[in-house]
Amino acid sequence: MSTFLSKEVLQGLEEGRRRGWQDSKRLRVEAGSHRYAVTRAWDGGFALNAHTAPNLRGLVDLYDGSRHLKRCLIIACEEEGDELRYELKVVNEATDQQPVDFERDPDAPAGLIAKT
Repeated sequence: MSTFLSKEVLQGLEEGRRRGWQDSKRLRVEAGSHRYAVTRAWDGGFALNAHTAPNLRGLVDLYDGSRHLKRCLIIACEEEGDELRYELKVVNEATDQQPVDFERDPDAPAGLIAKT
């Protein structure tokens, strides 16, 4: 059995993942110690309820449930009906690993067993 996926299939999977992220009802923004539910999201931004969210600016964290998705710098805010729309200037994907300043050998062992 082949594990190769065509470019079209990979694009479809990526599009589905992006739509799932945008349609998620668990999406929220954290600014400092405050949390706000995201009502709608798109590639370049997100919207919050205008009645519960303040005019946010600066660095915020975007979560899907308990999973940290992105750290974003938001720059613009406009009110449209019952929504405050925010645009993303800088987006950094959240990872569970610390960044390193050297190249890791792909054949390096996962750990060492010491002699006893």
